Amino acid sequence: MMSVSGRNALFLPVFLVLFFVVLFGASFRAGAAPFASMVMDARTGEVLQSTNADTRLHPASLTKMMTLYIAFEAVEHGEIGLDTKVTISRKAANEVPSKLGLKAGQKIEFRYLIRAAAVKSANDAATAIGEAIEGSESAFARRMNRTAQALGMTRTTFKNMNGLTESGHLSTARDMTILGRHMFYDYPAYYNLFSRRSTDAKIRQVSNTNRKFLAAYKGADGIKTGYTNAAGSNLVASAQRGDTRIITTVFGATSSAARNAKVAQLMDLGFKKAPKRVAVRKPQLPNYSRTSSPGPGSKTIVVAKAVSRSMRPVARPSIPNAAAEVQTAALQLGIEAAVALAVSTAVTVKSDPKAQLGTATASAATALSANITLASAPVPKPRPRKINFAAAKPAASHDSDLQVVTRVSTSGGHHWGINVGKYPSRYSAERVLLKTALKEMATLDGALRKVSQSKSGFDANFVGLSEDQADLACRRLEARGEECTTFGPSGT
Repeated sequence: MMSVSGRNALFLPVFLVLFFVVLFGASFRAGAAPFASMVMDARTGEVLQSTNADTRLHPASLTKMMTLYIAFEAVEHGEIGLDTKVTISRKAANEVPSKLGLKAGQKIEFRYLIRAAAVKSANDAATAIGEAIEGSESAFARRMNRTAQALGMTRTTFKNMNGLTESGHLSTARDMTILGRHMFYDYPAYYNLFSRRSTDAKIRQVSNTNRKFLAAYKGADGIKTGYTNAAGSNLVASAQRGDTRIITTVFGATSSAARNAKVAQLMDLGFKKAPKRVAVRKPQLPNYSRTSSPGPGSKTIVVAKAVSRSMRPVARPSIPNAAAEVQTAALQLGIEAAVALAVSTAVTVKSDPKAQLGTATASAATALSANITLASAPVPKPRPRKINFAAAKPAASHDSDLQVVTRVSTSGGHHWGINVGKYPSRYSAERVLLKTALKEMATLDGALRKVSQSKSGFDANFVGLSEDQADLACRRLEARGEECTTFGPSGT
Protein backbone atom coordinates (compact mmCIF):
# COMPACT_ATOMS: atom_id res chain seq x y z
CA MET A 1 0.00 0.00 0.00
CA MET A 2 1.30 3.46 -0.95
CA SER A 3 2.10 5.74 1.97
CA VAL A 4 0.66 9.25 2.36
CA SER A 5 4.02 10.78 1.61
CA GLY A 6 4.26 8.70 -1.57
CA ARG A 7 0.84 9.89 -2.75
CA ASN A 8 1.82 13.49 -2.05
CA ALA A 9 4.99 13.04 -4.04
CA LEU A 10 2.98 11.75 -7.02
CA PHE A 11 0.25 14.42 -6.74
CA LEU A 12 2.62 17.38 -6.88
CA PRO A 13 3.99 16.77 -10.44
CA VAL A 14 0.50 16.07 -11.78
CA PHE A 15 -0.83 19.27 -10.21
CA LEU A 16 1.99 21.33 -11.72
CA VAL A 17 1.37 19.87 -15.18
CA LEU A 18 -2.35 20.68 -15.03
CA PHE A 19 -1.62 24.17 -13.72
CA PHE A 20 0.68 25.03 -16.64
CA VAL A 21 -1.73 23.53 -19.20
CA VAL A 22 -4.56 25.71 -17.92
CA LEU A 23 -2.28 28.76 -17.69
CA PHE A 24 -0.89 28.45 -21.23
CA GLY A 25 -4.29 27.48 -22.61
CA ALA A 26 -5.82 30.64 -21.17
CA SER A 27 -2.95 32.69 -22.54
CA PHE A 28 -3.42 31.18 -26.01
CA ARG A 29 -7.13 31.87 -26.01
CA ALA A 30 -6.55 35.42 -24.82
CA GLY A 31 -4.19 36.01 -27.74
CA ALA A 32 -6.58 34.55 -30.32
CA ALA A 33 -8.32 36.87 -32.78
CA PRO A 34 -11.87 37.94 -31.82
CA PHE A 35 -14.64 36.05 -33.58
CA ALA A 36 -17.25 37.76 -35.78
CA SER A 37 -19.72 36.54 -38.37
CA MET A 38 -22.63 37.50 -40.59
CA VAL A 39 -25.13 35.60 -42.75
CA MET A 40 -26.96 37.51 -45.51
CA ASP A 41 -29.60 36.68 -48.10
CA ALA A 42 -27.76 37.88 -51.21
CA ARG A 43 -30.99 38.41 -53.14
CA THR A 44 -32.30 41.11 -50.83
CA GLY A 45 -29.40 42.07 -48.55
CA GLU A 46 -31.38 40.95 -45.50
CA VAL A 47 -29.19 39.96 -42.53
CA LEU A 48 -30.18 36.50 -41.26
CA GLN A 49 -27.61 36.18 -38.44
CA SER A 50 -24.76 38.24 -37.03
CA THR A 51 -22.21 38.10 -34.21
CA ASN A 52 -19.93 41.09 -33.51
CA ALA A 53 -20.66 42.09 -37.13
CA ASP A 54 -19.60 45.73 -36.63
CA THR A 55 -16.40 45.05 -34.66
CA ARG A 56 -13.37 46.39 -36.55
CA LEU A 57 -10.92 43.52 -37.09
CA HIS A 58 -8.00 42.60 -39.32
CA PRO A 59 -9.42 41.45 -42.67
CA ALA A 60 -6.19 39.76 -43.88
CA SER A 61 -6.51 38.68 -47.54
CA LEU A 62 -10.22 39.48 -47.65
CA THR A 63 -8.70 42.86 -48.60
CA LYS A 64 -7.97 41.44 -52.05
CA MET A 65 -11.70 41.41 -52.74
CA MET A 66 -11.58 45.21 -52.91
CA THR A 67 -8.37 45.13 -54.95
CA LEU A 68 -10.07 42.84 -57.46
CA TYR A 69 -13.32 44.85 -57.42
CA ILE A 70 -11.37 47.95 -58.50
CA ALA A 71 -9.42 45.90 -61.06
CA PHE A 72 -12.69 44.77 -62.68
CA GLU A 73 -13.96 48.35 -62.58
CA ALA A 74 -10.77 49.63 -64.25
CA VAL A 75 -10.98 47.06 -67.05
CA GLU A 76 -14.67 47.77 -67.67
CA HIS A 77 -14.06 51.53 -67.95
CA GLY A 78 -11.02 51.25 -70.20
CA GLU A 79 -8.38 52.33 -67.69
CA ILE A 80 -6.37 49.20 -68.35
CA GLY A 81 -6.78 46.11 -70.51
CA LEU A 82 -6.64 42.45 -69.55
CA ASP A 83 -3.75 42.00 -71.99
CA THR A 84 -1.86 45.10 -70.86
CA LYS A 85 1.66 44.09 -69.84
CA VAL A 86 2.52 45.26 -66.35
CA THR A 87 6.12 45.81 -65.25
CA ILE A 88 6.66 44.35 -61.78
CA SER A 89 8.17 46.75 -59.24
CA ARG A 90 10.74 45.85 -56.61
CA LYS A 91 8.12 46.43 -53.92
CA ALA A 92 5.70 43.95 -55.48
CA ALA A 93 8.42 41.36 -56.02
CA ASN A 94 9.55 41.62 -52.38
CA GLU A 95 6.12 40.98 -50.82
CA VAL A 96 6.00 38.08 -48.36
CA PRO A 97 4.11 34.85 -49.15
CA SER A 98 1.63 33.81 -50.20
CA LYS A 99 2.96 34.93 -53.59
CA LEU A 100 3.14 34.00 -57.23
CA GLY A 101 6.91 34.48 -57.47
CA LEU A 102 7.11 37.60 -59.63
CA LYS A 103 10.53 39.17 -60.28
CA ALA A 104 11.37 42.87 -60.33
CA GLY A 105 11.38 44.18 -63.90
CA GLN A 106 9.37 41.23 -65.19
CA LYS A 107 6.48 41.98 -67.56
CA ILE A 108 3.25 40.03 -67.25
CA GLU A 109 -0.26 40.46 -68.63
CA PHE A 110 -2.79 42.04 -66.27
CA ARG A 111 -5.18 39.08 -66.55
CA TYR A 112 -2.64 36.75 -64.90
CA LEU A 113 -2.23 39.12 -61.96
CA ILE A 114 -6.00 39.04 -61.45
CA ARG A 115 -6.04 35.23 -61.55
CA ALA A 116 -3.18 34.92 -59.09
CA ALA A 117 -4.74 37.38 -56.63
CA ALA A 118 -8.22 35.82 -56.83
CA VAL A 119 -7.26 32.13 -56.76
CA LYS A 120 -3.83 31.90 -55.15
CA SER A 121 -4.32 35.02 -52.96
CA ALA A 122 -0.87 36.13 -54.09
CA ASN A 123 0.41 39.23 -52.29
CA ASP A 124 2.88 40.18 -55.02
CA ALA A 125 0.15 40.01 -57.67
CA ALA A 126 -2.22 42.18 -55.59
CA THR A 127 0.46 44.84 -55.12
CA ALA A 128 1.23 44.81 -58.85
CA ILE A 129 -2.49 45.29 -59.64
CA GLY A 130 -2.72 48.37 -57.43
CA GLU A 131 0.46 49.91 -58.83
CA ALA A 132 -0.63 49.25 -62.41
CA ILE A 133 -3.94 51.06 -61.90
CA GLU A 134 -2.99 53.97 -59.61
CA GLY A 135 0.82 54.10 -59.70
CA SER A 136 1.51 53.56 -55.99
CA GLU A 137 0.22 51.75 -52.91
CA SER A 138 -0.87 54.97 -51.18
CA ALA A 139 -2.84 56.21 -54.21
CA PHE A 140 -4.52 52.84 -54.64
CA ALA A 141 -5.39 52.69 -50.93
CA ARG A 142 -7.11 56.06 -51.25
CA ARG A 143 -9.15 54.72 -54.13
CA MET A 144 -9.98 51.59 -52.10
CA ASN A 145 -11.33 53.76 -49.30
CA ARG A 146 -13.36 55.96 -51.69
CA THR A 147 -14.87 52.85 -53.22
CA ALA A 148 -15.59 51.34 -49.80
CA GLN A 149 -17.52 54.47 -48.79
CA ALA A 150 -19.46 54.40 -52.08
CA LEU A 151 -20.45 50.77 -51.41
CA GLY A 152 -21.65 51.53 -47.89
CA MET A 153 -18.68 49.96 -46.08
CA THR A 154 -18.74 52.55 -43.31
CA ARG A 155 -16.32 50.95 -40.83
CA THR A 156 -13.52 49.91 -43.18
CA THR A 157 -10.10 51.50 -43.64
CA PHE A 158 -7.59 50.11 -46.15
CA LYS A 159 -3.85 50.81 -45.99
CA ASN A 160 -2.59 48.33 -48.59
CA MET A 161 -3.89 46.17 -51.44
CA ASN A 162 -3.01 42.70 -50.14
CA GLY A 163 -4.19 42.64 -46.52
CA LEU A 164 -0.88 42.14 -44.74
CA THR A 165 -1.19 43.31 -41.14
CA GLU A 166 -0.77 47.08 -40.80
CA SER A 167 -1.86 49.50 -38.10
CA GLY A 168 -5.29 50.91 -38.92
CA HIS A 169 -5.97 48.44 -41.73
CA LEU A 170 -9.34 47.19 -40.44
CA SER A 171 -12.78 46.07 -41.56
CA THR A 172 -15.87 44.30 -40.24
CA ALA A 173 -17.89 41.18 -40.99
CA ARG A 174 -20.76 43.38 -42.16
CA ASP A 175 -18.63 45.44 -44.53
CA MET A 176 -16.99 42.39 -46.08
CA THR A 177 -20.38 40.74 -46.58
CA ILE A 178 -21.56 43.89 -48.37
CA LEU A 179 -18.47 43.79 -50.57
CA GLY A 180 -19.01 40.13 -51.39
CA ARG A 181 -22.58 40.84 -52.48
CA HIS A 182 -21.45 43.73 -54.70
CA MET A 183 -18.75 41.51 -56.20
CA PHE A 184 -21.38 38.98 -57.29
CA TYR A 185 -23.93 41.45 -58.69
CA ASP A 186 -21.71 44.26 -60.01
CA TYR A 187 -19.21 42.14 -61.97
CA PRO A 188 -20.85 38.76 -62.69
CA ALA A 189 -18.67 38.19 -65.76
CA TYR A 190 -15.58 37.96 -63.52
CA TYR A 191 -17.16 36.19 -60.54
CA ASN A 192 -16.42 32.71 -61.93
CA LEU A 193 -12.75 33.29 -61.07
CA PHE A 194 -13.50 32.60 -57.42
CA SER A 195 -14.93 29.14 -58.09
CA ARG A 196 -11.92 27.83 -60.03
CA ARG A 197 -10.13 25.05 -58.16
CA SER A 198 -6.97 25.98 -60.07
CA THR A 199 -5.95 28.36 -62.83
CA ASP A 200 -3.13 29.26 -65.20
CA ALA A 201 -1.20 32.27 -63.86
CA LYS A 202 1.36 32.13 -66.71
CA ILE A 203 4.33 31.57 -64.43
CA ARG A 204 2.70 28.41 -63.12
CA GLN A 205 -0.59 26.70 -62.38
CA VAL A 206 -1.95 27.82 -59.01
CA SER A 207 -4.50 26.17 -56.70
CA ASN A 208 -7.41 27.87 -54.98
CA THR A 209 -6.90 28.62 -51.28
CA ASN A 210 -10.64 27.93 -50.81
CA ARG A 211 -10.72 24.62 -52.71
CA LYS A 212 -11.60 22.48 -49.64
CA PHE A 213 -14.74 24.44 -48.86
CA LEU A 214 -15.70 24.59 -52.55
CA ALA A 215 -15.42 20.81 -52.73
CA ALA A 216 -17.16 20.09 -49.43
CA TYR A 217 -20.18 22.39 -49.43
CA LYS A 218 -22.98 21.89 -51.96
CA GLY A 219 -23.58 24.98 -54.09
CA ALA A 220 -20.46 26.85 -52.96
CA ASP A 221 -18.89 28.99 -55.69
CA GLY A 222 -16.62 31.51 -53.90
CA ILE A 223 -15.45 33.91 -52.64
CA LYS A 224 -12.22 34.64 -50.71
CA THR A 225 -10.09 33.36 -47.83
CA GLY A 226 -7.73 35.26 -45.54
CA TYR A 227 -5.23 34.42 -42.82
CA THR A 228 -2.67 36.24 -40.70
CA ASN A 229 -1.60 35.73 -37.11
CA ALA A 230 -3.41 38.91 -36.08
CA ALA A 231 -6.60 38.13 -38.03
CA GLY A 232 -6.95 34.40 -37.54
CA SER A 233 -8.64 32.43 -40.31
CA ASN A 234 -11.21 34.45 -42.29
CA LEU A 235 -13.58 33.58 -45.11
CA VAL A 236 -16.29 35.28 -47.15
CA ALA A 237 -18.23 32.46 -48.83
CA SER A 238 -21.16 32.35 -51.22
CA ALA A 239 -23.37 29.41 -52.17
CA GLN A 240 -26.51 28.96 -54.23
CA ARG A 241 -29.20 26.29 -53.95
CA GLY A 242 -32.13 26.65 -56.28
CA ASP A 243 -33.03 30.32 -56.47
CA THR A 244 -31.55 31.12 -53.04
CA ARG A 245 -28.06 32.57 -52.62
CA ILE A 246 -26.47 33.01 -49.20
CA ILE A 247 -23.32 34.97 -48.35
CA THR A 248 -21.55 34.12 -45.08
CA THR A 249 -18.56 35.87 -43.50
CA VAL A 250 -16.42 34.57 -40.64
CA PHE A 251 -13.58 36.47 -38.93
CA GLY A 252 -11.14 35.03 -36.40
CA ALA A 253 -11.51 31.24 -36.67
CA THR A 254 -8.69 29.27 -35.02
CA SER A 255 -7.86 27.22 -38.14
CA SER A 256 -8.99 26.73 -41.72
CA ALA A 257 -10.78 23.52 -40.76
CA ALA A 258 -12.64 25.25 -37.91
CA ARG A 259 -13.41 28.15 -40.22
CA ASN A 260 -14.87 25.90 -42.94
CA ALA A 261 -16.97 24.01 -40.38
CA LYS A 262 -18.35 27.25 -38.93
CA VAL A 263 -19.12 28.70 -42.35
CA ALA A 264 -20.93 25.48 -43.35
CA GLN A 265 -22.98 25.64 -40.15
CA LEU A 266 -23.93 29.28 -40.79
CA MET A 267 -24.69 28.56 -44.44
CA ASP A 268 -27.15 25.84 -43.40
CA LEU A 269 -28.76 28.31 -41.02
CA GLY A 270 -29.05 30.85 -43.83
CA PHE A 271 -30.67 28.45 -46.29
CA LYS A 272 -33.09 27.37 -43.57
CA LYS A 273 -34.14 30.91 -42.59
CA ALA A 274 -34.19 32.52 -46.06
CA PRO A 275 -37.59 32.59 -47.81
CA LYS A 276 -37.92 30.32 -50.83
CA ARG A 277 -39.43 32.97 -53.05
CA VAL A 278 -38.45 36.60 -52.87
CA ALA A 279 -37.98 39.45 -55.31
CA VAL A 280 -34.31 40.04 -56.08
CA ARG A 281 -33.16 43.55 -55.15
CA LYS A 282 -29.72 44.01 -56.59
CA PRO A 283 -27.41 46.50 -54.84
CA GLN A 284 -27.01 49.81 -56.60
CA LEU A 285 -23.85 50.08 -58.67
CA PRO A 286 -21.78 52.97 -57.28
CA ASN A 287 -21.06 55.96 -59.49
CA TYR A 288 -17.76 55.51 -61.27
CA SER A 289 -15.29 58.24 -60.36
CA ARG A 290 -11.57 58.69 -60.75
CA THR A 291 -9.88 61.64 -59.10
CA SER A 292 -6.31 60.54 -58.52
CA SER A 293 -3.47 60.53 -61.04
CA PRO A 294 -3.45 57.54 -63.39
CA GLY A 295 -0.81 54.87 -63.11
CA PRO A 296 1.53 53.81 -65.89
CA GLY A 297 -0.37 52.35 -68.80
CA SER A 298 -3.75 53.50 -67.51
CA LYS A 299 -6.08 56.00 -69.12
CA THR A 300 -7.53 59.16 -67.68
CA ILE A 301 -11.31 58.88 -67.71
CA VAL A 302 -13.59 61.91 -67.67
CA VAL A 303 -16.91 61.12 -66.07
CA ALA A 304 -20.23 62.92 -65.96
CA LYS A 305 -20.43 65.46 -63.17
CA ALA A 306 -23.34 67.12 -61.45
CA VAL A 307 -24.80 70.19 -63.14
CA SER A 308 -23.22 73.23 -61.50
CA ARG A 309 -25.43 75.90 -63.08
CA SER A 310 -28.91 76.04 -64.50
CA MET A 311 -29.27 75.95 -68.29
CA ARG A 312 -32.74 77.54 -68.13
CA PRO A 313 -32.96 80.50 -70.55
CA VAL A 314 -33.03 84.01 -69.11
CA ALA A 315 -36.47 85.62 -69.25
CA ARG A 316 -36.95 88.37 -71.84
CA PRO A 317 -37.20 91.81 -70.19
CA SER A 318 -40.82 92.98 -70.09
CA ILE A 319 -42.09 96.44 -71.10
CA PRO A 320 -45.43 96.75 -69.34
CA ASN A 321 -46.24 100.35 -70.38
CA ALA A 322 -45.64 100.02 -74.16
CA ALA A 323 -49.31 99.77 -75.17
CA ALA A 324 -50.32 102.55 -72.79
CA GLU A 325 -47.74 104.99 -74.18
CA VAL A 326 -48.76 104.29 -77.77
CA GLN A 327 -52.40 104.83 -76.88
CA THR A 328 -51.48 108.11 -75.14
CA ALA A 329 -49.54 109.30 -78.20
CA ALA A 330 -52.49 108.41 -80.44
CA LEU A 331 -54.92 110.34 -78.27
CA GLN A 332 -52.73 113.41 -77.94
CA LEU A 333 -51.28 113.62 -81.46
CA GLY A 334 -53.80 111.74 -83.53
CA ILE A 335 -53.54 108.41 -85.35
CA GLU A 336 -51.50 109.65 -88.30
CA ALA A 337 -48.94 111.32 -86.06
CA ALA A 338 -48.65 108.21 -83.90
CA VAL A 339 -48.03 106.02 -86.96
CA ALA A 340 -45.42 108.44 -88.26
CA LEU A 341 -43.73 108.39 -84.86
CA ALA A 342 -43.72 104.58 -84.87
CA VAL A 343 -42.18 104.39 -88.34
CA SER A 344 -39.44 106.91 -87.56
CA THR A 345 -38.59 105.15 -84.27
CA ALA A 346 -38.41 101.71 -85.94
CA VAL A 347 -35.93 103.08 -88.49
CA THR A 348 -33.79 104.39 -85.64
CA VAL A 349 -33.76 100.99 -83.91
CA LYS A 350 -32.84 99.23 -87.15
CA SER A 351 -29.94 101.57 -87.90
CA ASP A 352 -28.59 101.50 -84.34
CA PRO A 353 -29.60 98.28 -82.45
CA LYS A 354 -27.59 99.35 -79.39
CA ALA A 355 -29.36 102.68 -79.06
CA GLN A 356 -30.85 103.27 -75.60
CA LEU A 357 -34.48 104.15 -76.28
CA GLY A 358 -35.24 104.88 -72.63
CA THR A 359 -38.99 104.28 -72.86
CA ALA A 360 -41.42 101.64 -74.00
CA THR A 361 -42.45 103.76 -76.98
CA ALA A 362 -39.66 102.33 -79.16
CA SER A 363 -40.89 98.76 -78.77
CA ALA A 364 -44.46 99.77 -79.40
CA ALA A 365 -43.34 101.78 -82.43
CA THR A 366 -41.48 98.78 -83.80
CA ALA A 367 -44.62 96.66 -83.42
CA LEU A 368 -46.70 99.29 -85.24
CA SER A 369 -44.08 99.52 -87.97
CA ALA A 370 -44.23 95.78 -88.42
CA ASN A 371 -47.98 95.93 -88.78
CA ILE A 372 -47.65 98.68 -91.40
CA THR A 373 -45.14 96.59 -93.31
CA LEU A 374 -47.42 93.58 -93.26
CA ALA A 375 -50.38 95.65 -94.30
CA SER A 376 -48.50 97.08 -97.29
CA ALA A 377 -47.25 93.69 -98.51
CA PRO A 378 -48.27 92.81 -102.11
CA VAL A 379 -51.45 90.75 -102.41
CA PRO A 380 -51.19 87.69 -104.70
CA LYS A 381 -53.40 87.58 -107.79
CA PRO A 382 -56.52 85.42 -107.47
CA ARG A 383 -56.42 81.95 -109.01
CA PRO A 384 -58.11 81.70 -112.43
CA ARG A 385 -61.52 80.15 -112.24
CA LYS A 386 -60.96 77.53 -114.92
CA ILE A 387 -57.67 75.81 -115.65
CA ASN A 388 -57.39 72.88 -118.09
CA PHE A 389 -54.54 70.95 -116.55
CA ALA A 390 -54.84 68.15 -119.14
CA ALA A 391 -54.07 70.56 -121.94
CA ALA A 392 -51.08 72.06 -120.17
CA LYS A 393 -47.69 70.98 -121.56
CA PRO A 394 -44.96 70.00 -119.10
CA ALA A 395 -41.94 72.23 -119.08
CA ALA A 396 -38.83 70.76 -120.66
CA SER A 397 -36.56 69.21 -118.08
CA HIS A 398 -32.80 69.06 -118.09
CA ASP A 399 -30.71 66.53 -116.24
CA SER A 400 -28.52 69.28 -114.92
CA ASP A 401 -31.56 70.86 -113.24
CA LEU A 402 -32.55 67.72 -111.34
CA GLN A 403 -32.03 67.75 -107.57
CA VAL A 404 -31.91 64.73 -105.30
CA VAL A 405 -33.64 65.37 -102.00
CA THR A 406 -32.75 63.03 -99.13
CA ARG A 407 -34.77 62.51 -96.00
CA VAL A 408 -33.74 64.05 -92.70
CA SER A 409 -31.46 61.77 -90.69
CA THR A 410 -33.05 59.97 -87.74
CA SER A 411 -29.85 58.42 -86.46
CA GLY A 412 -29.88 60.50 -83.32
CA GLY A 413 -26.39 61.92 -83.84
CA HIS A 414 -24.77 58.53 -84.52
CA HIS A 415 -22.54 59.92 -87.24
CA TRP A 416 -19.24 58.90 -85.66
CA GLY A 417 -17.06 55.89 -86.26
CA ILE A 418 -13.77 54.26 -85.38
CA ASN A 419 -10.99 52.88 -87.54
CA VAL A 420 -9.18 49.77 -86.35
CA GLY A 421 -6.49 49.62 -89.00
CA LYS A 422 -5.64 49.43 -92.70
CA TYR A 423 -5.11 46.00 -94.29
CA PRO A 424 -3.85 44.67 -97.63
CA SER A 425 -7.07 42.79 -98.50
CA ARG A 426 -10.79 43.12 -97.89
CA TYR A 427 -10.82 39.68 -96.29
CA SER A 428 -8.20 40.73 -93.72
CA ALA A 429 -10.10 43.88 -92.85
CA GLU A 430 -13.42 42.04 -92.48
CA ARG A 431 -11.77 39.41 -90.31
CA VAL A 432 -10.34 42.05 -87.95
CA LEU A 433 -13.73 43.77 -87.77
CA LEU A 434 -15.44 40.54 -86.78
CA LYS A 435 -12.84 39.69 -84.12
CA THR A 436 -13.00 43.22 -82.71
CA ALA A 437 -16.81 43.17 -82.61
CA LEU A 438 -16.76 39.92 -80.63
CA LYS A 439 -14.18 41.29 -78.17
CA GLU A 440 -15.90 44.63 -77.67
CA MET A 441 -19.60 43.77 -77.78
CA ALA A 442 -20.37 46.10 -74.88
CA THR A 443 -19.57 49.29 -76.81
CA LEU A 444 -19.85 48.18 -80.47
CA ASP A 445 -23.26 46.54 -80.22
CA GLY A 446 -25.39 48.07 -82.98
CA ALA A 447 -22.42 49.54 -84.88
CA LEU A 448 -22.05 48.71 -88.57
CA ARG A 449 -18.89 47.04 -89.89
CA LYS A 450 -17.65 48.79 -93.03
CA VAL A 451 -14.59 48.20 -95.21
CA SER A 452 -13.48 51.19 -97.29
CA GLN A 453 -10.99 50.75 -100.12
CA SER A 454 -8.32 53.33 -100.84
CA LYS A 455 -5.08 53.40 -102.82
CA SER A 456 -3.08 52.32 -99.78
CA GLY A 457 -5.35 49.41 -98.73
CA PHE A 458 -8.60 48.52 -97.03
CA ASP A 459 -9.74 50.49 -93.96
CA ALA A 460 -11.58 48.53 -91.27
CA ASN A 461 -14.22 50.82 -89.78
CA PHE A 462 -17.15 50.69 -87.39
CA VAL A 463 -19.76 53.34 -88.19
CA GLY A 464 -23.10 54.44 -86.77
CA LEU A 465 -21.78 55.41 -83.33
CA SER A 466 -22.33 58.47 -81.20
CA GLU A 467 -19.27 60.54 -80.32
CA ASP A 468 -19.26 59.17 -76.75
CA GLN A 469 -19.58 55.56 -77.95
CA ALA A 470 -16.73 55.97 -80.40
CA ASP A 471 -14.50 57.57 -77.78
CA LEU A 472 -15.19 54.86 -75.18
CA ALA A 473 -14.70 52.03 -77.69
CA CYS A 474 -11.30 53.41 -78.71
CA ARG A 475 -10.19 53.86 -75.10
CA ARG A 476 -11.07 50.25 -74.32
CA LEU A 477 -9.36 48.91 -77.44
CA GLU A 478 -6.23 51.00 -76.89
CA ALA A 479 -6.09 49.75 -73.31
CA ARG A 480 -5.71 46.27 -74.80
CA GLY A 481 -2.87 47.48 -77.00
CA GLU A 482 -4.95 47.52 -80.19
CA GLU A 483 -4.95 50.23 -82.86
CA CYS A 484 -7.96 52.55 -82.89
CA THR A 485 -8.79 56.08 -84.04
CA THR A 486 -12.11 57.92 -84.03
CA PHE A 487 -13.55 59.96 -86.89
CA GLY A 488 -16.53 62.27 -87.07
CA PRO A 489 -19.21 63.04 -89.64
CA SER A 490 -16.63 64.70 -91.89
CA GLY A 491 -14.44 61.61 -91.85
CA THR A 492 -11.72 63.23 -89.78
